[in-house]
Amino acid sequence: MAESSAEITFKNETVSKLLSSFFKEEKTKVGADAVILMAEMLHVFVQEAAQRTIKQAEAEDCDRLDIEHFEKILPQLLLDF
Repeated sequence: MAESSAEITFKNETVSKLLSSFFKEEKTKVGADAVILMAEMLHVFVQEAAQRTIKQAEAEDCDRLDIEHFEKILPQLLLDF
């Protein structure tokens, strides 16, 4: 599997809108610090998902990642987070 140094980033505005979409009251606001922390959490989550998916594919002696590899690691990943 090829190593990539591409950095995963999330726009603060996107994270803010994502969080706000789950609020029941429109008056509820998200602080700037909360948005930054959630963006970092999403960054860690996506990196961990990618690493576990790669390990799953390697364990199955596959040289290509498929959605099935991701689906196999997803339940434990969600429990860990």
